[in-house]
Amino acid sequence: MLSWLPARVVALRAKVFEKVNGDNAITFPNDRVGPDRFQELYSHPAANGRSRGAGLSDLFWYWLSPGPEVHQEHLEAGPRYDDVARATRTFLAGSSDALSAAATRCTAKVLDEVLGGRVTAVRLRDLMMPVWAEYFYELVFGEPCPRLARDLIVGHATDVVNSLKCTSLRHPARRDRLTRYLKVRLADVRHPMPETLSEAEQVHYLQGTYFNTAVVQMAEAMAHLLLALAQHPEAAQRVDDDRYFAHVLDETFRLYPLFGIAHRITTADIELDEQTSFPAGSVLCFSYPAYHATGYDNPHEFDPGRWENTAARNEHHIPFGVAANRPCPAWRLSPIVMRACAREVLHRVALHSSVTHTRSLPSRGPCLLVRNGPVPRKRLALMRVRDRWEDVWRSVVQLVLGTAMVLHAHRLRPAGRYFDTHDTQGCPVRH
Repeated sequence: MLSWLPARVVALRAKVFEKVNGDNAITFPNDRVGPDRFQELYSHPAANGRSRGAGLSDLFWYWLSPGPEVHQEHLEAGPRYDDVARATRTFLAGSSDALSAAATRCTAKVLDEVLGGRVTAVRLRDLMMPVWAEYFYELVFGEPCPRLARDLIVGHATDVVNSLKCTSLRHPARRDRLTRYLKVRLADVRHPMPETLSEAEQVHYLQGTYFNTAVVQMAEAMAHLLLALAQHPEAAQRVDDDRYFAHVLDETFRLYPLFGIAHRITTADIELDEQTSFPAGSVLCFSYPAYHATGYDNPHEFDPGRWENTAARNEHHIPFGVAANRPCPAWRLSPIVMRACAREVLHRVALHSSVTHTRSLPSRGPCLLVRNGPVPRKRLALMRVRDRWEDVWRSVVQLVLGTAMVLHAHRLRPAGRYFDTHDTQGCPVRH
């Protein structure tokens, strides 16, 4: 059934994306900087450029539009970033109990809508999207999420992640509908907005940070977690054990890191030693999957038990980045709310899935939610066959659409054009 094709297509896609990086891009770990020095380079003060000067920035800005110029991940260092980061920390703050209760409530609301008969077939990412749309709407506005707002958020976030995974082209008009809604609601947010941003930029900040990245990343993270639990029922049975569940999360983040490549542009020369140096303007690409696969026995197996006698901080494990180079602002919130969400799901249903579990998860995580009774083995067998077939045609779609978007982004140059006319703090420059 052409089972060889997806791997060949993935390799071809990798070559296409290598062309985007250009000659000054270097991926780590490699022979020059192995896993033992990966974090040393990642943490270097000069490895702090975010967007200006990298071909990859054009592609990511293209995917994240509108508003990538004020997306926290892509802001250059300086007062504007500091202002935005403060605002984000304020929105994401809260007691563990309050954060957990909100996650439980939002999960329960969506499950009440979705669960029908004894067996419900879902795509886990699709199941989780409205959960986190509800959650982050409450976090931003301090009130329950109206269905109109939820549909706009889910439509926008789904469009972004599908284009990122090259399973669909992007649809700017769909994204603009959420932009217009947030512009009307801007005065209703529950915390002060970044003062260094204009009103239009504040709208894009809300859209990009909370209703794009936060919703997408949490839906992806939960899809990976629930799919891992569906395929390892012995782990699912221990969901109420806090210590063990922490190991499950560590292992899920290790094996299925949400970031593939994080790129940084060197703002000065870096000399790690006499033989290892990188000139200013180099594009450093840090591969999370490659790094997370080093330093472990049987690294490609899902094994929460490996964390019984060690701590994640002592291993090759950086699911939220490194502390010295802008870690993900949700590093505290994510484990708290993921645990609450997973418990609400597993207290209601048993999870079963027979699909291939990959880091990129373009399948969106097909799964059966079963309330009581036997495992539907015939449906699982059919799911397995369908998943293998979808993998073949989807890989071709990803190659075609991915190439088209790479070429379109290269032609538009959204990041390059922005920095042609603005400095690193967003101020217009004269030539």
